[in-house]
Amino acid sequence: MKILTVTGYKPMELNIFKPDDSRIAFVKGAIEKRLIDFLEEGLEWVLISGQMGVELWAGEVVLAMQEKYPIKLAVLPPFENQESRWPEQVQLLYQELMAEADFYKPLYKGDYQGPYQFQAKNMWLVDKSDACLMLLDEEFPGSNRFFHEAAVKAGDDYPIYLITPADLDETVEEMRMMDEEFWE
Repeated sequence: MKILTVTGYKPMELNIFKPDDSRIAFVKGAIEKRLIDFLEEGLEWVLISGQMGVELWAGEVVLAMQEKYPIKLAVLPPFENQESRWPEQVQLLYQELMAEADFYKPLYKGDYQGPYQFQAKNMWLVDKSDACLMLLDEEFPGSNRFFHEAAVKAGDDYPIYLITPADLDETVEEMRMMDEEFWE
């Protein structure tokens, strides 16, 4: 696998409303852990559409990992100015990612036109990647369900890797154990 799409929940679906919420570090830790495994198997590119939450956090993880690993980031939003209605701090993060990404190109020119753009984005990302990594609780899929459905329709030749709530719990424990203050 050389190209991986990463997606997941929007922050509000995780009850995260502040950009400095400590739980974001656990999500990023779980993403990094999985990406390292994929890098050992030949991963070269991570694709995101740049949506708020897991995708932006994954973008930050990939950019940080570039110091140690030969991994590239592509940001492919469904349309231009997708961040225009987001909170200002999230807009700034998105704009930084666009500037630092190895590749950036909206799939449609112009602003939002309709839900077909999101459907096309999901199909495009599935078509252009070898597999996907999703933060997903299958009991509560949220907005993830649309990408998940597109990935499932791709069939057995398109692996779907999940970061589940249990994986997040494991990451939380690992990160706490590595924290020196935990042992004091």
